[in-house]
Amino acid sequence: MKVGVISDTHGLLRPQALAALEGCERIIHAGDIGSPGILDQLASIAPLHVVRGNNDLGGDWAGPLADRLQFDLCGWQVLLVHDIADVQDSLDPDVKWVISGHSHKPGIEWRGERLYLNPGSAGRRRFTLPVTLALVEVSASAIEPRLVRLLE
Repeated sequence: MKVGVISDTHGLLRPQALAALEGCERIIHAGDIGSPGILDQLASIAPLHVVRGNNDLGGDWAGPLADRLQFDLCGWQVLLVHDIADVQDSLDPDVKWVISGHSHKPGIEWRGERLYLNPGSAGRRRFTLPVTLALVEVSASAIEPRLVRLLE
């Protein structure tokens, strides 16, 4: 299964992001969405898993969105939060994949058998950080993430 992971769009969904997400079977947005139109555009590509970010709190549209989600993808338990600081040390041992955004800093880090993925920011550039998202190939036996630069 091809999964797109995006975060921190802040109301801007670039054409490059839409192109990169084409063909995904699932899309995950790790918060700071910015507007419900972003979710509509992403949902036209694939089913969504979404959490709200700290900048989404003022919008009535974001009220029904969860602060954290735990779900299964191809047998892997995934925890989705906006801010990695919201992940407790006593993480459910079944969780093998933690996705967060917030920092705008893309990262792929394996800690033992658990993947920590931050797709970075796909919205407006912040400081000198790259504009990125992640594409992940997920099967019953493997998770293979890669970061995709949307702008040079």
